[in-house]
This record gives sequence, structure tokens and C-alpha cells, in this order.
Amino acid sequence: MAEPAKKVAQQTEDRLEDLAETVRKKFDKVTEGTYRDRIIAGRFAEDGDHAGERGRAETECKQD
Repeated sequence: MAEPAKKVAQQTEDRLEDLAETVRKKFDKVTEGTYRDRIIAGRFAEDGDHAGERGRAETECKQD
């Protein structure tokens, strides 16, 4: 490859790496504290317990 083409290719690669890093940082910022994270942290554990009881109640009703 000619020297100017190598320089342009290197600059393009550097810019794409910078862009990828920026996108990663913004994605992490946007997804921080999402509903999924709160579930994993156990903040809705009580709600989950009640949902399980409803499921058991539905099963018991079907058997009657």
C-alpha cells in the first residue's frame, strides 16, 4: 500500500476505536440501574414470592 493510504487507514481505524469506546460508555450509562438490574439486585423479591403463591393457588383450583 502507498504511504498516504496507510496513513488514512490508520486514522480511520483510530477513529473507529474511539467511536466504539464512546458508544460503550454511553450504552453503560443508559443501561445503568435498569429494571433488569433491580430484579437481579433482589429489589422485587417480595413481589416474586406472591407471584409464586398465585401460581400455586391456580394449580390447586384446577385440581378441585
